[in-house]
Amino acid sequence: MERLRDVDEAALLARVLPAYDRVRPRHADVLVGPGDDAAVVAAPGGSVVATTDGMVRGQDWRDEWSSGHDVGVKVAVSNVADVAAMGAVPTGLLVSLVADPDLPVAWAVDLAAGIADVAAECGAPVLGGDVSSGPPGVVSVTITALGALPGPPVLRSGARAGDVVAVCGTLGRSGGGLAVLLEDLPRTGPAAGLVADHLAPRTPWRSGPVAAAAGAHALVDVSDGLVTDAGRVARASGVAVDLDGDALRAHHAAGPLTEVLGAGRAIEQVLAGGEEHSLVGCFPAATDLVALAGEPWVAVGRVVPAGPDGVVTVDGVVPDVRGWDHFGAG
Repeated sequence: MERLRDVDEAALLARVLPAYDRVRPRHADVLVGPGDDAAVVAAPGGSVVATTDGMVRGQDWRDEWSSGHDVGVKVAVSNVADVAAMGAVPTGLLVSLVADPDLPVAWAVDLAAGIADVAAECGAPVLGGDVSSGPPGVVSVTITALGALPGPPVLRSGARAGDVVAVCGTLGRSGGGLAVLLEDLPRTGPAAGLVADHLAPRTPWRSGPVAAAAGAHALVDVSDGLVTDAGRVARASGVAVDLDGDALRAHHAAGPLTEVLGAGRAIEQVLAGGEEHSLVGCFPAATDLVALAGEPWVAVGRVVPAGPDGVVTVDGVVPDVRGWDHFGAG
């Protein structure tokens, strides 16, 4: 098996870069692509969104579960979702790989293919990046994503009491898939779909700019769990969020999650499961969610004035769940 130590950097890039070529020709805004000291991208609207997110082997994925392609999809999606949550359109990706020289070259090529699939889907070409050797066992992939704002950014701090809280995309499925893997449950039937959603999630990236155009007051992507990420909006905005338990059970917990994990654990995943990368928006009460273009938005709660009982409640009660925290205990 050919490994990174068997090739030099130029040879590795010669294997990887062709995966991204199918995206670049579509973009006249890319003035200088990979191969120079830096990329150059036009910014017709005058505002550029920039975000970065990474994954580390053993912490964010396990090789016995995830292929290089899966990792590429997941790390690209996590960045694209953050761009969308600002109301922006993805325009480019920068990729950095730090790897043990014993990493198979085929894995690195598979990683590039996964990133390229997301890049092609959202029209954000890979502009360049970096590769570096790392200590034994270490593999780390980081992406910086750029986006163009067609209008003002949609911030976490804009939610107002009376807003409708709505979700575009799924909730709990990625967390449910992780539970299947951790507990070594059979990966058949509905469980197989949950696992697929954990290993290679997708994001409704087009819906971010749609929500912004519709007047959304706040947006966030569900990376660490609905309660955690809605709480970030609530704290930034000086409000509270009350979620509708019936809506969450009917639209998200019912079906595969309940079939695989049972009703109680299903709603826990809906509230706390991370790496979903769906979008949560706070919209003026008069917004016709059904009329919004693209993937559907489903109302799941309300923004209410801040009170002493916590920033996020479900049917008025603070839920006993916890989302993901990289450094938090428990």
